[in-house]
Amino acid sequence: MAAHTETETKVVEVERDGAIAIVRLNRPDRLNAFNADMRRDLIAAFDECDAVDTVRAVVLTGTGRAFCAGADLAAGGDTFVLEGDQETGEAPPDAGGQVALRIFRSTKPVIAAINGPSAGVGVTMTLPADVRIASDTARFGFVFTRRGLVPEACSTWFLPRIVGISTAMEWALGGRMVSATEALERGLVREVVPADQVLNRAIEVARTTVTGTAPVSVALTRALLWRMLGASGPEVAHKAESIGIYVRGVSDDVREGVDAFLAKRDPDFPDQISAGLPELFT
Repeated sequence: MAAHTETETKVVEVERDGAIAIVRLNRPDRLNAFNADMRRDLIAAFDECDAVDTVRAVVLTGTGRAFCAGADLAAGGDTFVLEGDQETGEAPPDAGGQVALRIFRSTKPVIAAINGPSAGVGVTMTLPADVRIASDTARFGFVFTRRGLVPEACSTWFLPRIVGISTAMEWALGGRMVSATEALERGLVREVVPADQVLNRAIEVARTTVTGTAPVSVALTRALLWRMLGASGPEVAHKAESIGIYVRGVSDDVREGVDAFLAKRDPDFPDQISAGLPELFT
């Protein structure tokens, strides 16, 4: 991950804290409002993190007092006017959904450090994160109906699975801003901490997911847990897990994990994600 010169200003910055990559929304003068450049650079940042084996987990956060104020409305009433396919009549994929799907497909654990207010795509992009840590200054708004829109970024799939259908309905239909306290009570965030501690706490949580664990097994476990939320029954999980146990059971990682446990030492897992992951879902 290349260092940037002080004169460069990127809408998404990628930093390192040991094995943790910090992906930072960086438009503080616009409260990190989401635009086409941010969509492109967020996807590129997660591509970069997945490609680097020494990155074990990702923390997503914002610069300044907001996490993300939602879509940049600089274009006014034309902000959401998109070019569709004139021949097929198909709608173009929404930009927030492209980001959400990329985060969903991450091979590294993703922790959101929500450092301040987040609305619209600013909150829906965090739903595919594995853990959300919120600042006590954070507020959340699924404000789409108040702008004449509908929810995006795959949030009609993610949100009910995180907070339940009743809360999802209340928040998405009414579009009101939700306090950090209410978000904690309803399960949107795992914990609320003072604003000056949110990033450090997220990094600490990220490290718990990767310390002493096998990178390939972490990636596969993350994929299993997310995808089984939509499974039709436990038989689907049984089939996928059976494949996982079969292919990982003969891996060098398993031999190392068992040997390290028996020798009472820390494991040094040799398998790397860059070498490829087995397909568990057929």
